Amino acid sequence: MTPSGNSVFHPSHDPRIDEYIGKSASFAQPLLVHMRSLVHQACPEVKETIKWGMPHFMYKDEILCSMAAFKAHCAFVFWKATLMKDPALQENALGETAMGHLGRITALADLPSDEEMVSYLHEAMELNEKGAKPPKKLAQKKDLQLPEDLREALSANAKAFESFENFSYTHQKEYIDWISEAKTKSTRQKRLKTAIDYMEEGKPKNWKYLKDNKSK
Repeated sequence: MTPSGNSVFHPSHDPRIDEYIGKSASFAQPLLVHMRSLVHQACPEVKETIKWGMPHFMYKDEILCSMAAFKAHCAFVFWKATLMKDPALQENALGETAMGHLGRITALADLPSDEEMVSYLHEAMELNEKGAKPPKKLAQKKDLQLPEDLREALSANAKAFESFENFSYTHQKEYIDWISEAKTKSTRQKRLKTAIDYMEEGKPKNWKYLKDNKSK
């Protein structure tokens, strides 16, 4: 399949993903378009959505896979990679790397062949059809509405994004509420910078008050 720089209209395409691609860095746009196209090729019944500010693809009412664009690379995630056969996918999933399950993607050459990608996607589809459950940590993820400025800041910082993805629902919500409740623009910007700095170090918002830190 030949990638193009523009999305081809498809009735199951979510316009929010078109917008996400359009706002991504120029190097990332053809990669996102190509990966999206392969998902639809492998799974014509797939449904698109946005979760945690990133494009996700649903099949049988469960997440099949997702993709994201960062400042200098893209990432692709198979939601049940820990249950898939490829040892590299399993290792990357268990390592919870921010580079995604296919490693750091900066060009089409970094992706597996189209045939291999479609094979991965078919395997992921089969897991959803069987109702296979991913590790409990992933299964408990819940929808939260990310403020646009927080989404953009996380997209530009792979370490902070990894921390946010791995936080509990409560810790994610604490950051979202703290930023959303700022009364002025300057306060919001200050909180956003502090939040990213904390998350880059793997710290939840209230890390100072956690039991392990009280005696320090």
